[in-house]
Amino acid sequence: MYYSRLRMLSVVGVCLLGLVLCAPNFMQRPLPSMPWRQIHLGLDLRGGSYLLMQVDLKSLAKDRLQSLSDGVRQALLADGLGYRDIRVEVQKQQVTFTPRDPSERDRDVKTLDAMPRVVPNEFSVASQPDGSIALTLSPDAMKLRAQDAVTQSIEIVRRRIDATGAIDPEITRQGDDRIVVELPGVSDPERVKALLGTTARMTFRLVDESAGAGQIAPAGATMLPDMDAGGQMLAVRDHIEVDGADLTNAGATTDQQTGGWAVSFSLDSVGTRAFANVTQANVGRRFAIVLDDKVIEAPVIHTAITGGNGLITGNFDAAKATDLALLLKAGALPVPLTVMEERSIGPSLGADSIRAGAISLGVGFFFVIAFMALFYGRFGWYANVALLANLVLMAAILSLFEATLTLPGMAGMLLTLGMAVDANILIIERIREEIGRGRSALAAMQAGFERATSTIVDSNATALLAHVMLFVFGTGPVRGFALTITIGIVTTLFTTLMLSRLLMVRWYALRRPTTLPV
Repeated sequence: MYYSRLRMLSVVGVCLLGLVLCAPNFMQRPLPSMPWRQIHLGLDLRGGSYLLMQVDLKSLAKDRLQSLSDGVRQALLADGLGYRDIRVEVQKQQVTFTPRDPSERDRDVKTLDAMPRVVPNEFSVASQPDGSIALTLSPDAMKLRAQDAVTQSIEIVRRRIDATGAIDPEITRQGDDRIVVELPGVSDPERVKALLGTTARMTFRLVDESAGAGQIAPAGATMLPDMDAGGQMLAVRDHIEVDGADLTNAGATTDQQTGGWAVSFSLDSVGTRAFANVTQANVGRRFAIVLDDKVIEAPVIHTAITGGNGLITGNFDAAKATDLALLLKAGALPVPLTVMEERSIGPSLGADSIRAGAISLGVGFFFVIAFMALFYGRFGWYANVALLANLVLMAAILSLFEATLTLPGMAGMLLTLGMAVDANILIIERIREEIGRGRSALAAMQAGFERATSTIVDSNATALLAHVMLFVFGTGPVRGFALTITIGIVTTLFTTLMLSRLLMVRWYALRRPTTLPV
């Protein structure tokens, strides 16, 4: 029951620090000497946008089959083998071709079987009854790649949204192929939708000069719209000379020659070497910059470019150049995303939720204070002071970490107040029992705190572990609820075992009563 001056000042100091950290939530502008950290409001309190996006897993298989088709050509030609009628069959998940000579079939199978796999057992190579050879993708391997693609998509979506300056976005997986994006405070999601709906895969390919305007693309090439020429179709080779994945940086800038907006980019060592080789070997040919199957521009290579830096020009304004740079810097999505559901929550609905939550919290707090004051007298008022400090410390910790408060989080704060009252009631009832046994006032307080402390710590420790697990494995509203309860348990232990005891001890030291007001 003895409190040293240092211990007493430490308890009071923690409470005052909590008050300082909590204050910015009720101020319009920060004071220069005050740390300015606030609690952020979640989607249900602040309003904002909700997007449900689906990952197009079919395109994942189509892209892999296309790359396998290119790999087959390169592998066969490297071993001096030929092929005829190579084709991609998306429905059958196959790449098939006819050997140049039937006697080369076994060598073809052996060569293709040695091709590298992205994942173990990704594809199998077998001869067909009609004399062709087929590479068939494994369903299990594609399922594994699909899981990786969704995980990678979530990370890229997070980087793109963070670059827009959105505060506390919530990005979670839903099922096998869906991603939920919650954006508090973003009432117009059109720009975010455009950023997330763009795959942003940029490649550098050579233009096939043998195909004229309006003609059918020759083998190994595809007709793509040239945005720099008003959408006119342009034959572009399927083989990717330089991949946009080799980009290390991108930014919006101005073209020194035209004064218009452009996007500068830098390549890593692999991309720089590939860019230098292709530009050196193809001087005089057109080199297409392709973004999501659209040609941004197709300039003529006048000289080898060895520096690893380049400039993308086009009909850009400041916003388009900035968004394109953001997309390139964040990285390309492995698969396209489609918006399946979109909801916008207005600030008025969020304000109503805040008002309802604040009323429930205030009413609950009032009844708890009235109950404690009515049934436990002076010690009940000390418990009420500790309860108010508990609420302040919870808000202070949430502010310190700039946590997001949701409606379930406010419910967690109200439940914490009830749990804190339970701890104080347990202590006071213990003191009553000791007085009933004939102990003196000081001995009753000492025994009451000692016997109640272990019970309070045990019960709160088990509750803490349970809510930590909820926070780790839960999502959305469950995590918000678990976060406030977890913080509330820590502050409850401090205010009950330290602050309440301090108030009671200081009262006893000053008054030296013979009986206790319980």
